[in-house]
Amino acid sequence: MTEYDVLIIGSGAAGLTAALVLAEQRKVLVLAKGALDGGSTSWAQGGIAAVLDEGDTFEDHIRDTMIAGAGLNRRETVEFVVEHAPEAIRRLAALGVPFNHEAGALHLTREGGHSHRRIVHVDDATGFAVHEALITAARAHPNITLRPNMVAIDLVTDRHRSDGHADRGRWDKSGGQAWGVYALDETTGKVECFLARSTILASGGAGRTYVFSTAPRGATGDGIAMAWRAGARVSNMEFMQFHPTCLYNLEVKNLLITEAVRGEGGHLLLPTTGERFMPRFDPRAELAPRDIVARAIDHEIKRLGLDYVHLDISHKDPEFVRHHFPNIYERLMTLGIDMTRQPIPVVPAQHYTCGGVLIDLAGRTDLGGLYAVGECSESGLHGANRLASNSLLECFVFGDAAARDILARWDDFAPPPAIRAWDESRVTDSDEEVVIKQTWTELRRFMWNYVGIVRTNKRLERAAHRIKLLKNEVNEYYGNFRVTADLIELRNLLQTADLIVKSARARRESRGLHYNEDYPATLPAARDTVLVPN
Repeated sequence: MTEYDVLIIGSGAAGLTAALVLAEQRKVLVLAKGALDGGSTSWAQGGIAAVLDEGDTFEDHIRDTMIAGAGLNRRETVEFVVEHAPEAIRRLAALGVPFNHEAGALHLTREGGHSHRRIVHVDDATGFAVHEALITAARAHPNITLRPNMVAIDLVTDRHRSDGHADRGRWDKSGGQAWGVYALDETTGKVECFLARSTILASGGAGRTYVFSTAPRGATGDGIAMAWRAGARVSNMEFMQFHPTCLYNLEVKNLLITEAVRGEGGHLLLPTTGERFMPRFDPRAELAPRDIVARAIDHEIKRLGLDYVHLDISHKDPEFVRHHFPNIYERLMTLGIDMTRQPIPVVPAQHYTCGGVLIDLAGRTDLGGLYAVGECSESGLHGANRLASNSLLECFVFGDAAARDILARWDDFAPPPAIRAWDESRVTDSDEEVVIKQTWTELRRFMWNYVGIVRTNKRLERAAHRIKLLKNEVNEYYGNFRVTADLIELRNLLQTADLIVKSARARRESRGLHYNEDYPATLPAARDTVLVPN
């Protein structure tokens, strides 16, 4: 067992932001699943939203966020994040993030749902540039230890104590206590126990619950599932954001075409007639929020029996397009698509998990010592639909807030008690890995078909039935065989899918990203869906 002051699960924007603040006073361990840059941060294309233009205001950004979130946002959270956004940009610039400038000032672009230009960016690869700066700073800090290829299995809680004070760790109004995590080292195949006075979940979303997703391979809902099993409440899991424009390509299934292409004048067209169809669905046309654009594309694809629609920016000056979207342009050219001369075939794909572990403005969860930040959390910022470029922003603001809360309350955190080591004495190696692959494929396919952009009660019922059967199979498998990365991820995916379906069945209305044909109306009062562990 290894003990640190603070343990962070996840090496993306949220986790590294927290680590750099904490490391000024504490010893920090950061566990990364796979490579240190393997999370969603490096994949983020668009940018970071912040009020930096003279014609823009905090109130405008707050209003845009609330409108996109269909009124389900918690206003105090939105105000907190928006008001801290400019300082977050200044901190990143100080770390050396090379944000685009024009005429001596930050270049601000505009994306769907925003009333002003307020997106700072590094070409069309902002996440990669930001993560490079964060990881460089973290590697250089003597108080930060980075461990790649570590797959978290379960949080260590009071139920794992070996000093006679173990309990079931069930959620009640007083919560339980988190002391660290059991994690599989993929390089050795051994499970290690990491203990800390405080633990931060920064493990990302659950995009790989779906067959089509822009998320990286490791986005399997690990933090959400672990927190739920440990006894923390989870909120608003029915709100899975589908990005309207993912490249349609049978070989490349997760190439996101950034929101900024539409923000800079790109049009959505029917490939059969060339008709620009978005004005039929919303007066904001291509600049409508993502849920509206994704449903419109889904509607046209199903109505006309299409495989995709076209996103066309070829009417703009070619040099303008190449300058604003150099990475997308180069990637598409390798696939035989010249976006300066021809349209891009696109389809919607799962893109962001708006729900997650319920937290307050300091990132605290229900369990003592346990924080959650970034996409694995539900802070109240996004509501029923995330506004474009608010995701990286949330990571920086809440990563900083959680770290500062831990430092301010350090004397409240007790040293970890005696904890049981991981026990593999009653399990064997599996000779049936095909079981995991088959279950994973089945889960992702029926989640796409039954719990996708448009839902019905019958589809949700069928999904719930399949999840129950698969959970029983996987739990039996988990109890009999040594853990592998694939088995850990599948267990978490099934738990996350169960939470998504439970939340979707509990919401008897259509709001934001959740659209149910059996309940097409939006209720007058906006209420969160909060699930409480048994």
